[in-house]
Amino acid sequence: MIMKAKNLYCLVALCAGSFAMASTANAQEAFVDEAVTVTEFNCDNTNHYYSNWRNNWFIQIGAGINQPFVERGDGSRAPGHAVNRKNMTVVYNFGFGRWFSPYLGMRFNMFGGSLHWNNPVASDPANGWTKANHAQLNLELMWDMCNSIAGVNPNRPVSIIPFIGLGGDYLWKVRDSKARPAEGTNIYRENGEKKTTNWTLPVTAGIQLRFRLCKYVDFFAEMRASFYGDNWNLCSFGKPVEANVAAVGGFNFNIGGRGWDTFNQCDYMTKIASLNGQVNDLRAQLLACGQEVAALQAQLPCPEPKVQKDCVNAPLMTTVRFLINSDEILPTEEVNIFNMAEWLKANPKENVTIVGYADKDTGTSEYNMELSKKRADAVANALVEKYGISKDRLTVKYDGSNEQPYSTNDWNRIVIFTQK
Repeated sequence: MIMKAKNLYCLVALCAGSFAMASTANAQEAFVDEAVTVTEFNCDNTNHYYSNWRNNWFIQIGAGINQPFVERGDGSRAPGHAVNRKNMTVVYNFGFGRWFSPYLGMRFNMFGGSLHWNNPVASDPANGWTKANHAQLNLELMWDMCNSIAGVNPNRPVSIIPFIGLGGDYLWKVRDSKARPAEGTNIYRENGEKKTTNWTLPVTAGIQLRFRLCKYVDFFAEMRASFYGDNWNLCSFGKPVEANVAAVGGFNFNIGGRGWDTFNQCDYMTKIASLNGQVNDLRAQLLACGQEVAALQAQLPCPEPKVQKDCVNAPLMTTVRFLINSDEILPTEEVNIFNMAEWLKANPKENVTIVGYADKDTGTSEYNMELSKKRADAVANALVEKYGISKDRLTVKYDGSNEQPYSTNDWNRIVIFTQK
């Protein structure tokens, strides 16, 4: 019986161990499947610049000189050495724009003033020059060459900025030196009068040097040339292009913030790769822990089953009931004494205590004490004399009516067996 129980316990333990090892193996496979592989890839390791729309606006105010290069009234061009102070006049400049990146910007640029050019004609050789007023508005694209070639530096002391643009030019009050309609012009209105005003669409190109003075103010100097059609100065002799060259200097005022925020794709990819590496390290540690648990579980011994001793199924708190004011054992109670005797024989190392009681509603305390003693002695004598139990294994006690094991009065006319 004991060997069968032991084998059954070992079989159950082996099944449980196999299930635990299988579960651990499945968990390890899950850890491996979930591992993250960090894939190497190429990213655009370039700084990309951006700014708030309120930043990097500017205003430019300046002045300088300009020199027109136009045809003479007789169809020839004014020679280069004929340029003199009479041909150079003051020009005023105003610009407003924004840098959209460290490399490119746009501005509206307006400049104008008076113009003088040589224009003698055969009929009036003394009247040797023509004057006019003009104003020009351009939309110009600007390129910061230094930032593009040498790298972005918002604190660079000198910047070189080529630009190109399109616009409109208005010429008015074209007069000779005597304030008459210029003799050298040959563009007429429909009514036969000579024109004294003109609209043209020039192309402008130039280069600007910008010198940083502080965060908000720069000094600039630029050379620019505007190119017009043949009739810009109201004198047309078939030459395709006329020009006006200007040199301007002034101040550049930066509005709002000046500078750029950067974004580099590789910075974020490096962070992501680092986080993936940390995840893999943690999962590797978890896998190692799972393997260690599996190894420890494999070392666990098969548990030895506890085998309970065979014994007679007798209660350890058997009671023997008595009639009121009696210490005589009733025939119906003999079975309880028999069961206790059988239990003591089956468990030779066990001892019991026999405690006698009396109900408190009958008799005095002294009488009940004596009655409980007689009842306990009667039960002990029956075990010794009738069933052969040694007195050494029995302890006799009596509590009279001082102790009441039960709340029902009649139930306390008893003797109770308890295991030592």
